[in-house]
Amino acid sequence: MAKRVLMVVTTADKLSDTERTGLWLSEFGEAYLAFSGEGYEITIASPLGGQAPLDHRSLEGISQELRDTASYLTDTIKLSLVHDIDSYDAIFLPGGHGTMFDMPGNELLQSIIRTLYETGKVVAAVCHGPAALVGVKLSDGHPLVAGKTVAAFTDEEERETTLDRYMPFLLESKLRELGANVVLSPNWTDNVQVDGNLITGQNPQSTESAAKEVIAQLNR
Repeated sequence: MAKRVLMVVTTADKLSDTERTGLWLSEFGEAYLAFSGEGYEITIASPLGGQAPLDHRSLEGISQELRDTASYLTDTIKLSLVHDIDSYDAIFLPGGHGTMFDMPGNELLQSIIRTLYETGKVVAAVCHGPAALVGVKLSDGHPLVAGKTVAAFTDEEERETTLDRYMPFLLESKLRELGANVVLSPNWTDNVQVDGNLITGQNPQSTESAAKEVIAQLNR
């Protein structure tokens, strides 16, 4: 039976009245292509369902193959309509600045992540994707990330984008506040951290490595 992967993408499309945002396409596309290449059954969901907004910056300088993966994002499933969570083997959370707005406070998403993590399923997130982990508490009441070694978009990288002024919080700092051991690599370099069934990547450059780690765990 094919492994099942739930990919959850943002539907937040703006940082302010004038600044647009959304999903970072390569972080979705590279992982999607890796998973589909393994024959996995992939469900693409989002908080609101429907068309997932793309950050226009993420379309610059990418291959046509990655651009074409945007066609899978035109009609995402609303997260509340995703059933049989226990049947999924992994959840993968790509980034994009939109995730900072519609994932940290999403109680349904937090519940799904907790369920999958506590049943030994793979929980993976890249770049701003770990924002979805911020509000997740385990059944014992402790933050999921407490004591875990993780990677995520760094405060320094955020400042380099100049979009830090729009952020509700800085992701690296927030994860540290929650007790995570955040491991940093130089800006825009591949950095993936694996702590049991939790897999996290620092930035867009880390997506393919993170997807490979997911595949390695699912194919054991």
